[in-house]
Parts: sequence; C-alpha cells; structure tokens
Amino acid sequence: MKERVRKQILDFKPYTPGLTLEDIREEYGVERVIKLASNENPLGVSPVVQKVLGQKAAEVFRYPQNHSPRLAAALAERLGVEPDMVVVGNGSDEIIDMLYRVVAEPGRDNVVCYEHSFSMYRMCAKLCGVEYREIPREHGLGLPMEHLARAADEHTALVFLTSPDNPTGLAATADEIAKLSRALPEGALLVVDGAYAEFAEPQDIYEAAPRLAELDNLVLLRTFSKAYGLAGMRLGYGIMPAWLASYLRRARIPFTVNLPAEAAGLAALEDEVFLSETLRVVCEGRDYLGRELAALGCEVTPSQANFLMFRPPSDATVFFEGMLRRGIIVRHLKSFGLPDHIRVNMGTESENRAFVSACRELL
Repeated sequence: MKERVRKQILDFKPYTPGLTLEDIREEYGVERVIKLASNENPLGVSPVVQKVLGQKAAEVFRYPQNHSPRLAAALAERLGVEPDMVVVGNGSDEIIDMLYRVVAEPGRDNVVCYEHSFSMYRMCAKLCGVEYREIPREHGLGLPMEHLARAADEHTALVFLTSPDNPTGLAATADEIAKLSRALPEGALLVVDGAYAEFAEPQDIYEAAPRLAELDNLVLLRTFSKAYGLAGMRLGYGIMPAWLASYLRRARIPFTVNLPAEAAGLAALEDEVFLSETLRVVCEGRDYLGRELAALGCEVTPSQANFLMFRPPSDATVFFEGMLRRGIIVRHLKSFGLPDHIRVNMGTESENRAFVSACRELL
C-alpha cells in the first residue's frame, strides 16, 4: 500500500516548530520559562478579544459564515481596498497553500524565493509538484530584489518576498516592492508575506496596500498571529486582485476559518489600545535589546519586525543551549541554514531584562 503514496511525500520533511514551555520544563527542570523564540505578542491576548471569545463559546455548535465576509469587509475598510480583494484564511499559511493550488501548474511552472527563508514556500512547492528556485541573498543577508526579478521567467507563477523578513528583520519599502512587481515577467505574481508588517516604521514608507490599485500582479499576506496576539486562533488573510481572490474562494474547502476566530479578528481590529501598546512595547524592547546585544559584542541586524537576529561572539549552539539551561527559549537559526545566528523576539520589559542578564552571564 505504500506504493499509493505520492513520490513527493516519501522523502518529505515536515515543518519543525519551535520548542514549547513544557519541553524546556521537562528537559531542564526549570520552573520559570521565558519563551522568546516564536515571535509571539509580548502582551498576550487583548482583554477585548478574551471577552468576545467567552461570549461566542455558546455559539460554536453553529457553522460559521463561509469565507468570513464580515471580517473581510472590516479588513478592506482598514486597508482602503474593496472587500472582494480580501481572502481570510486559517492562518496566512492557508493562503500560501491556496495560491500554489490555484495558479501553479505542476510539472510546468516554477516559484522563486531566496535562501534562509520561511520553509512553507519550499514545502508547498514540493507538495504541489512545482519547481522551487532558491537564489542567494545579497551580501550581509540583504533582500535580493533585483536577483528575484532576474530569476523569474515565462513559467514563473509566484515570486515570494518576506517583508519584514524572517529571520533577518529587514524590510523592503513600498517603492521597492512596486519596482520589483513591474520588473517581473507577465503572468508572474509577486507575493509579499507581511506577517510582521505592523512593526515596520514609518508605515507610510513600508505599507504596500495603497499600491494594489496600480499593480495587478501584487499579493499581500498578513496575519493576526503577531501584532494582534492571536497565534493560537490561526487567522490570516491575503489582499490581492479581485479576479484572483474569486478563484481562491471558489477552490477552497468550506469553513476553514472557525466562528470564534472570526469573532476574535473583528474584536482585535476594534481594540486600537492593545495594538498601540503592543507596538510601543516592541519598539522600545527592540531598541533596548539591540543596544545591549551590541555592547556584548554581538553582530545585530537592524530589524523592522518584533524580533532581532544576531550573531553572538561565541559559538551559537553553546549560546542557545546555555539559554535553555537558564529557562529562556530563543531560536537557533540552524533550521534556516544560519547556524552561527540566533533570533530573539521582544518580550515584556522584565523578560527582556532577564534575557540580557542571561546574555551577560554567557558572553
């Protein structure tokens, strides 16, 4: 029966999630664990969202409204686009998967991305039988904007750009995104994964949504997991040309976004106070950690996200394991192909100070 399994699955390597609090408590015997590895919201969940989720608990026996039209309309109003340009998904990962299934022809088309990037792009390509072209980054791990355009050809279905980038935190401006979009061959879609878009400053320089009206091959991906603190709800969305959004809605399985998730998304958009406080805490924490890490001899990459990537002056594996023994989870970027680098997301003020204290001990 194993012969019935598609050849792409036989040697498929699944996504490897980060370590959990339970993993570290059990392995290292520490009571207090600080998780700074998964780029989650340092403030947790909005109190407004928590209240709404409690109110919706009694309604979960009902099916949700397919395609989440209320949330799509609210997002469209927020971003200044038409509602039929917004596709809400079970995390932005679902939108990535759907784009492959809708526009990439197996055995003919290719997708283009760059090294040391989010593994989901490569995984979806393999699952769908589509060629995955990975190009080198610029010197210093910069975003290879011009090289992305040159790597695309008449069979390129999707070109992926993550901005702000994971794991570096570097970001492309809206002007740079528009230039890349116009440089691509006809028929190629530029997909800008903006999971960390809310953290880029100033927004008027980095926000590409206003360019959607002039660029007919641009797709923007966003998530509620980071700035809105809803990682566990699995809620994301894509903003794209209306014709493409129509095909995605047509081809998807029904009810992928559950009723509590949609309610949480609507509530999160209304809680401006929580979002503003999140951005303040992240911005201040980013500045503080950047200064402290640099003072300890680390090579810190400037970031527009809610995390920092750095290269410690000593062995990164030893640093990573030393942090775990102290009950602090950071991300060793070995899985990104960067074994000499560490990624740490901003926590609360006390968590950030505990991290810096542990760094001083280790370095």
